[in-house]
Amino acid sequence: MKALVALILLVQLPIHKAVPAVPPAPLGCDDPESLAIAEAAVNYINGHSHHGYKFALNRVEDIRVVPQGPNSDIIFIELDLLETKCPILSPTPLANCTVRSFVEHAVEGDCDVKLQKVDGTLSVLASKCHSHADSREDIRKVCPDCPLLAKMNNTEVLGAVSAALNDYNSKTTDSYLRLLEIGRAKIQYHPVHTVVAEFAVGATNCSAEEAKANVGACQLLPEDQSNFGFCTAVMVKHPSQDLQVDCQLYGHQVRAPHIPLLSRPGVTYAHPGQDTSAGLVPSAVGFTNHNLGLSHNNPVASESSSSEILRSVLSAKSVTKRAVAEAAQHDKVPRPVGFVPPPPPCPGKILHFDI
Repeated sequence: MKALVALILLVQLPIHKAVPAVPPAPLGCDDPESLAIAEAAVNYINGHSHHGYKFALNRVEDIRVVPQGPNSDIIFIELDLLETKCPILSPTPLANCTVRSFVEHAVEGDCDVKLQKVDGTLSVLASKCHSHADSREDIRKVCPDCPLLAKMNNTEVLGAVSAALNDYNSKTTDSYLRLLEIGRAKIQYHPVHTVVAEFAVGATNCSAEEAKANVGACQLLPEDQSNFGFCTAVMVKHPSQDLQVDCQLYGHQVRAPHIPLLSRPGVTYAHPGQDTSAGLVPSAVGFTNHNLGLSHNNPVASESSSSEILRSVLSAKSVTKRAVAEAAQHDKVPRPVGFVPPPPPCPGKILHFDI
């Protein structure tokens, strides 16, 4: 009898089931954590880009976090970037770089980046980027008379750059400068025929005076003394003729030990015996801007293939579409007067302008 009573009492005791852990809420594209991840990705992209200009964040398009274990996540983030006025060689911090305006014929970058976060530390596993200039039609709608980007191998552009560099070297008492690459150029025909070009330069082991005797002997300074800079040239061709050139040298900069000189901006193609007098990277011939064609896979990380980035981003987009559809269905529920629905988690807000 006592055993029966004990059994009845035992059955009546409250049963406590283990409550499954609640997964963390998905990150929104404008959440502080998402923006911090985007900042790390953009810094990585600029740090590994070899040509052209630095890019700044314009919008976080999408983000997805895949938990891997305690204090470990894999993160996929899709970014919209805009070209700044800071050359990739410039030591100016990105925060101080001005985004090039829409009417200056803006260049947009699109990047998919895969990161790993372990104990709060972020590292990039893989990245894939490309960039393109805004369409001529879009610029013409807003500013019919604004000059557009010219091809970097345009004969007028090459002539203006050559004349400007020769003019600068003929007047300086410092090191003879060699052309590294043309960054961008524009030609305006009316009311004044003008060519504006921007180009990267490097100091050589010759003075400008020594170069007059044997310019072929003048080579870029070695890595431990390198001194790069950037020039802007304005050549007026008609109705009058004028040439103005302004160059700024950045001084020697200590580079990260894992990025050798021949992998630094503007000199990736400067191998012995290769002519760089035209200042054109082979991939830039016939184009108006340097493509942010960054593609990187960490060889140590087995899961860091670019194809997985694409698959994961597509998967994330399908999840986002489902979430938007569910939210739309949910919004059909009657709401009190004055109710303002929360913004969708992604994409994030545009920080500068849309192109």
